Amino acid sequence: MAKLPGAKPRIGLLGTGPWAARTHAPALAGHPGVEFSGVWGRRPEAAEALAAASGTLAYDDVDALFAASDAVALALPPDVQAPLAVRAAEAGCHVLLDKPVATTVAGAREVAEAVEKAGVASVVFCTLRFAEETARWIEERTAAGGWFLGEAHWLGSLYGPGSTSAYAASPWRREKGGLWDVGPHVLSVYLPVLGDVTAITAVPGPADTHHLVLRHSSGASSTATLTLSAPPEAAEVSLALYGTGGRAELPRWGGAVEAFGTAVDALVTSARTGEPHPCDARFGLRLTEILTEAERLAAQSAADKA
Repeated sequence: MAKLPGAKPRIGLLGTGPWAARTHAPALAGHPGVEFSGVWGRRPEAAEALAAASGTLAYDDVDALFAASDAVALALPPDVQAPLAVRAAEAGCHVLLDKPVATTVAGAREVAEAVEKAGVASVVFCTLRFAEETARWIEERTAAGGWFLGEAHWLGSLYGPGSTSAYAASPWRREKGGLWDVGPHVLSVYLPVLGDVTAITAVPGPADTHHLVLRHSSGASSTATLTLSAPPEAAEVSLALYGTGGRAELPRWGGAVEAFGTAVDALVTSARTGEPHPCDARFGLRLTEILTEAERLAAQSAADKA
């Protein structure tokens, strides 16, 4: 049974890596409306260090953290996150998930079904849907309508020459590349504005680059080029829409800590009202379905040319 958050909901954190330490923990520790109930990690010493730096408790038993929390935020590799999210939901905890929810459709579906069965709230932290500048832009573009084309480039240089990013050491990012790491960001914009994806074309490019052409339920089409291996000189993030209102370009956005705080608020609101959030576990499942199909088609394209 889902827990009922009190005046100051208790939210725990699963994960101790750079993303957890730089975004999740500071947001939870600094949020005036919640109690940061504790940290669990696969490395107990890292959980101890992050908890001490955040003024909370470290747990070596994840089920004990579930018992001490009304909700949990997860900052873990997707296929580690998914089964733990299922366990959290079964314990009655509302879940604030990272993207992608999982890298298999089966894993993402298990999360969505567990959330629904337990009656808990869920939110997937797609940054652009919670950063003030981009969230407002997406809402305005969705309300305006009339779009017939979208064009996106997300050219990260995580694996480019000279990169010193802490995220480059992430095994799942190394394995799955930009399609899975930054693809959810682009889709999180396209789907509310242009509608669900009804057809996909995908081909591979250099290194981990993927080129996607998407057809949407509104009749619009969109493109996306995604990579983590661009040379630093060529790195860019851009997304533009074209339609009856002309051209609209996605604005720059502020820090992830502030956006995550907004996602925390969204989870608490959903838990209290019972109203699903648009970026819930079911939305996370849909992202995984689209990315899985794109990955399959790109691999098939590469095999056909071999």
